[in-house]
Order: sequence, then structure tokens, then C-alpha cells
Amino acid sequence: MPEIIALVVGVLALLGASVAGLYLWPLGRPHPVGASGRHRDFADAVRAAETVTSADADDPRVRPESRSRLLSHGRRADRAVLLLHGYTLAPEQYDELAREFFDRGYNVWIPRAPRHGTVDRGAHHRVGAAELTAYADDALRVVAGLGDEVGVVGISGGAVLAARLAQVHCDVVRHLLLLSPFFGPHPRQAPAFAVRPLIVLYGRRLLADRVTSRGYSLSAVTQYLTIARGLPRPARRTGLASAAVAISPLDAVVDPTAAVSVARRIADANAIELRVYLLPEALGVGHNTLDLAALGARGDELRRRYVALYEGESAQAAATLP
Repeated sequence: MPEIIALVVGVLALLGASVAGLYLWPLGRPHPVGASGRHRDFADAVRAAETVTSADADDPRVRPESRSRLLSHGRRADRAVLLLHGYTLAPEQYDELAREFFDRGYNVWIPRAPRHGTVDRGAHHRVGAAELTAYADDALRVVAGLGDEVGVVGISGGAVLAARLAQVHCDVVRHLLLLSPFFGPHPRQAPAFAVRPLIVLYGRRLLADRVTSRGYSLSAVTQYLTIARGLPRPARRTGLASAAVAISPLDAVVDPTAAVSVARRIADANAIELRVYLLPEALGVGHNTLDLAALGARGDELRRRYVALYEGESAQAAATLP
């Protein structure tokens, strides 16, 4: 996204005296504490999930490999996890990690985000913040009925939604794992001074959309940034028992400082340790920290490490990949 820098500078020059208004324009609104959804029993949760999966199967616009997935042991489990995929991707991003959780006894719910996973590869350009948060809320209500202890894993834009769930649904989310969280763009892609104007101009769709060389719609990515800017500050004390972040030094998409600092605020508010795991550079993994198929045994180990981080393994034990 280096072209964003030149684009924003040009826009600011054209707007002239109106630039100040871009910095004064309110961004995300505070999120009220939501209903937990714990009233939903296992049968209700399964029916709700099957309604979603059936709708995906019946919709010719949804790619078969990208449909929502429920991995169930056929009963309410001790533990259940919600997996939220990243922007431009779909539930298949989690296939291998989902199986890792399932094999450990978890019930697993992987819903497809609005306008994602369709035959129209540009449909996600039109996604909105309100439908993303509604999708995440609905997904948490499902997973709350699948297990006694519930947690959320999110990657990239999905990590923004996961962090919001951990702060809004205070009596539900016990474990939080953020993979490559997109709380802000990498400084090489867009400098700090440009982020707020981007959110206002493209997030509010005041300017016609632009698509970057990575295929990212500025209108869409700023929807996630709008949600990120609306996270409670100060962070709320909730029932969170563990929190972890995994990022790659080769990630050219996310702001690595924000990836850790936002998660640390949430952990500190709950008086728990934030576990930060930096992937070994030698793995060659970039922004998609779930792109592990080519890593063989090391990919298997990394998936196990993600589950350990999610469950609250000590920072020392999770610090290096054998």
C-alpha cells in the first residue's frame, strides 16, 4: 500500500482548510456492554449454526470451500472456541487450526464474514462496520451455547472483531488470541498522520473507493479500523483469563506496535499477563500467520503453539519455536 501515502497527501492538499475537520470528525462510537447469549443451550446453538451453514450451502454466490463450518462433538463441550477469519479470506483459512482445537475436545464455530468467500471476489469491498460487528455478535451467541468455557481467536481484521468481543461481551470471553491484529496499518504503508483521514474519507465513503496492489479496498479496511478506534478506552475489566498476540516480523500489513499495545491494554485491565509471540523470521511467514501448509512439521508445531498461547501457556514456554 505505499501508493496510499501519495494518495492521502494529494487529498489533503486538495482539501486545504478542510483538513482540520478530518481530525475532528468523530470515529468509532463507544461499544455498550452486550448481552452474553449464555441463555442459549447446546441444541439452540447447533440449530443457529446449521441455519447459517445451510444458507451458505444454498447460496450459489458462496464458494463451496468458503462456507461456514461447525465442528461439533455432538454435545455441549467443556470448551468451545470461535474462529474469526481475516479480511478478503474465508473460513477455510482456519481449517488446520480448527482441527487442532477439535482434536483437543473443543467444539469449534467458524462463520463466514459478510460479503466474503463469494464468487464475486470484489464483494468484500462493500462490507460495513455495522454488519461486521453484528456478524461477530451473532457468532459469539452461537459459540456461547457450544461449551462451558468460551474463547475467541481472530486473525487480521478478524482479530479486531475478536478484541471487541472480549471487551463488549464481558461475561463470555475467557480466552483471546490475536493473530496479526490489524489495529493499524504498517507505517511503511500509511504513516500515522494519514490514518485518521483515511478512516474519515474512505470509511465514511466520502471519496470513491480505491483498491491497493494487494487487492485491499480502502473503504473496507477502514471499516475494521473504525471498529478498532471504537474499542473502549480505558480498556474494560472483564472475565478474561488469558490473552496472547502472535505476529510476524515479516508482516508488512499491520502496525506491530499497535498490535501489541492494544492487546496489552486489554490484558492490563484484567490484571493478566499478555503473551506475545514473535514468529521466527526464518519461517518466511508474512501477514497471514495461518499460511502454514508449506511448513510441514514446523507448521504443525506452530499450530500447537497457537493453541498453547490461547490456553494461557507461560510466556517463557511459548517464546520460541523448536
